[in-house]
Formats: sequence, structure tokens, C-alpha cells
Amino acid sequence: QVQLAESGGGSVPAGGSMKLSCRASGSRGGSYCMAWFRQVPGADREGVGGTDVYGRAMIATSVEDRFIISRDMASNTLYLRADTLKPEDSAMYYCAATEEDKWCSGGYSRNEYKFWGQGTQVTVSS
Repeated sequence: QVQLAESGGGSVPAGGSMKLSCRASGSRGGSYCMAWFRQVPGADREGVGGTDVYGRAMIATSVEDRFIISRDMASNTLYLRADTLKPEDSAMYYCAATEEDKWCSGGYSRNEYKFWGQGTQVTVSS
């Protein structure tokens, strides 16, 4: 099964930028979608954006003017670049992957994703 490891979280001042990485390992060599989600305590896990099996990205409209998702297919790494960060972007950010060789949309609907990373905390201070 696919294992996911996020990195790059931490404390960022409002207006600043961050870049998160998520390295996938354990793949059988099949195709799968990957996505970023975020969650604050007491709230549902929110989709930020996803990539399809070709690495094409889809980003949530709520962040599309500030966030960019990209994927390096050669290294099985998913990235999230976020600019002009706001305190409300503070959350635990999770990387997720679908089951290999199962159709996936490349979107960010939580129920499509089977494998999850441990998450990386991002805190934006005002």
C-alpha cells in the first residue's frame, strides 16, 4: 500500500508563504491520484486540491488565488505552495492518495482517498 510522508509545516507570519511536500512510497508502480486536505479541530477535513494520475492539478476555488498544487511524477512527490497566508489557513495539512489503478477524478473529495499521511501543522500568526 502507499505510504505518505508530509513535510514543510511550521509557523508562518500572515502574508507569508509556505511550501509543503508529500513523498509517496510503497507503490506497486500503479497509477493513483493525490491530494491535499486540511483540518482544524472540531471541523470536517477540507479538500484543498488534487492531482490526477497524470499530475494535472485541480484546486479549490476558496484558495485558487493563493495556492498552487504540483506533482513530480518521477519522484512521487506532491507539493503545495501557498502565498499570502492568512490566520484562517492555520490547520493540520494532510496528504492523501487513492488506491492504485482504481479510477479517480483528481479532485479533492475525501471519500475518493484511501491512504493518508500523518499530517503537518501549519500555523499562521497575525
